[in-house]
Amino acid sequence: MSETIEQKCLKKGLKLTDQRKIIAKVMSSSKDHPDVDDLYKRVLKVDSKISIATVYRTVKLFEEQGIVTKHDFKGKKARYEEFSENHHDHLVDIKTGEIIEFVDDDIEILQKKVAEKLGYDLVDHKLELYGIKKKS
Repeated sequence: MSETIEQKCLKKGLKLTDQRKIIAKVMSSSKDHPDVDDLYKRVLKVDSKISIATVYRTVKLFEEQGIVTKHDFKGKKARYEEFSENHHDHLVDIKTGEIIEFVDDDIEILQKKVAEKLGYDLVDHKLELYGIKKKS
């Protein structure tokens, strides 16, 4: 089982106020890639006294500490997910905004080949695909 955001914060020595704990728990339980507004709505259901400014500051802190990853999918609102050592790419449904995580060995091999062909060792990459779901 992987560590929760709260556990990662404690490991890094971050002070976890009650509000930060709630935000961390809500983020850890998110199965999607919420933007700050979505996160704020979820946090309000737990504690209506938490301000959107607190959510923004906390998410920024988590990002700066390498606990969450920020994604700017095609200039839309920034979306966040818990940082993961396990590499994955994203497919974004441009109609619904749904984000699908995937790993494809063929793509990984091809990216390395392209880098090598151009005289580079691939050290990192980010792949975002955008699509519209086919009708059945």
